[in-house]
Amino acid sequence: MTVLPFLKWMPEWRKSGVVRADLLAGLTGAVLVLPQGLAFAMLAGMPPHYGLYAAIVPCIVAALFGSSRLMVSGPANAISLTTMALLAPLALVESADYVVLALTLSFLVGLVQISLGLVRLGKWVERVPHSVVVGFTVGAAVLIINSQIGSLLGLPLERGLSMLETFRRAGAELAARGIQWWTLSLVSLTLLTMWAWRPLNRLVPAMLVAVIVGSLCALVIELIAQDPNIFQKVPAIPGAFPPLSKPDLQWATLQQLIGPVLVMTLLASTEAMAIARAIALGRKDSFKADQEFIGQGLANVAGSFFSAYPSSGSFNRSGVNAASGAKTPLSAVSSAFFLMILLGFVSPLVTYLPLPVISALLLAVAWGLIDRRQIAAEWRAGPREAISMVVTSGGTLLISLEWAILGGLVCAILCGALF
Repeated sequence: MTVLPFLKWMPEWRKSGVVRADLLAGLTGAVLVLPQGLAFAMLAGMPPHYGLYAAIVPCIVAALFGSSRLMVSGPANAISLTTMALLAPLALVESADYVVLALTLSFLVGLVQISLGLVRLGKWVERVPHSVVVGFTVGAAVLIINSQIGSLLGLPLERGLSMLETFRRAGAELAARGIQWWTLSLVSLTLLTMWAWRPLNRLVPAMLVAVIVGSLCALVIELIAQDPNIFQKVPAIPGAFPPLSKPDLQWATLQQLIGPVLVMTLLASTEAMAIARAIALGRKDSFKADQEFIGQGLANVAGSFFSAYPSSGSFNRSGVNAASGAKTPLSAVSSAFFLMILLGFVSPLVTYLPLPVISALLLAVAWGLIDRRQIAAEWRAGPREAISMVVTSGGTLLISLEWAILGGLVCAILCGALF
């Protein structure tokens, strides 16, 4: 392990074109995370702007102190969903108490990650069966859709409801209010825009184009209907720089978060390790799991003092970072600074962004999480993989995430011994 691993990359900045490539990749990443951050914060049960805050300080710290050259850390889909699933039973979603719990969770997860890295347990997290991760991801995709049913259908449903309760409440609201055609039209236009723009995604992120088109369509619909309040909008962003915050370390709070900390640590660490290892293999670069543990841990601890809920590596932003020509961690660091600059210009416009547009983005994210080829591969791999995948996926939908992941791990162990 290295105390200052970023020093290893600094000599590369003297090479021609490296800094330019990193800065351009960072700018691309900052543009991409603008709509994503808002969407993921809603998925986490946080006020929308907290997703952007989670893409600033954690992104910088993880890039400087982690092992991966090109991984970008910050808000992520599965992590965001897990945050709400773990904390919604403890506090009202988006309330001040809920936000404090999320920041405290980030701090505690970071401490555990740092500890695991220092005692060199990174290799054990890498051994979590892939079937368990696939099963959780499939279940998470369904839960993402469940959490957005209200916004997608234009119904006043609070987030954090179970699937059965969501369907029951949605049915009752539809019977009373009827189908909200304006909302369905806006969601459909947003999804159609993302699909049509996909071939040009490398030039301008499809999500960003969909947000702009969706917002303009909402404005036109409200003008036609002569009602400026058809769609609920995203609240204003208080500022471009993340405000200072602090975790709640009272014993009562710590007791509430014991289970959530264990689940979040396992999930965030597994996701980050998988992304970092894949990037290292693709670039024939070195990868140190324990160093990455420490980098992710420091990112979460630091983020908890700058209004960031738990973060991890991001599959899509890391992929875009690599595809944009990034060479060193400077790309991720510059992305965070570019984001703050962009927020200074676009934050007044956020209040025109309809929530159904954000929900449409999350619907697309959920669909992308369901990797049918990977599911088929795990199913064909044998009883151990198939059973643990199904148990984890079913548990994610029907019981708490702690028991779902634990059940998947136990099934993998038992099936490995029996088969």
